Amino acid sequence: MRALIAGAGRLGVQIAAALAGNGYELTVVDRDDERITELAHRFPGRLVGGDACEPAVLEGAGARVADLLVATTGEDEDNLVISLLAKRQFGVSRVAARINDPENAWLFDERWGVDIAVPAAAPLISLIEEASGTADTVVLLRLGKAEVSLITTIITSRSRSAGRDLVEIPLPAGTLVAAVVRDGTPLAAEPSVRLRPGDELLIVSEAAGEQEIQEAFQ
Repeated sequence: MRALIAGAGRLGVQIAAALAGNGYELTVVDRDDERITELAHRFPGRLVGGDACEPAVLEGAGARVADLLVATTGEDEDNLVISLLAKRQFGVSRVAARINDPENAWLFDERWGVDIAVPAAAPLISLIEEASGTADTVVLLRLGKAEVSLITTIITSRSRSAGRDLVEIPLPAGTLVAAVVRDGTPLAAEPSVRLRPGDELLIVSEAAGEQEIQEAFQ
């Protein structure tokens, strides 16, 4: 499976890490050359510099063969244009897009090629880090009709799983840890990885929700 992500911000990198852990071949496009350079030595996939709103850039990044495109830029108009191009011009079967301004949410539907709308307030890890500590887990993305959720949870010094190996954590049925993001770098979710405060876990589940993941790790 091939995934194309437009936008190499924190959300884009988190989603990329989770998809990489789930076996996807990844390409990320961003028009910020400095960001591309910054990620060059720690990103689990291909990086392309350029504006994803331009059809030639999307095509060069592999839009014609992508199974999934996720538009995660900080501009709603860009995410809509990217989604429309992905669906109408390149025939990407599954398109997800980030909504930055809630007032624009009504635009993010099939008319613009969007299959999955991702509200900015839900997935941004920075919002969780600033919270009181009662919302360490949040659903990032629900992938299509199969009802597969991509969930993230942050390990803190209070978490019951801090200091334990992944293999020791009992997970709900149909759930796997796709990646561990440590100090901004995605790690393979090997059973022997010992969890530390500050680790962000990217979890894929076909049935479990936020509460079940919270109970497993927090």
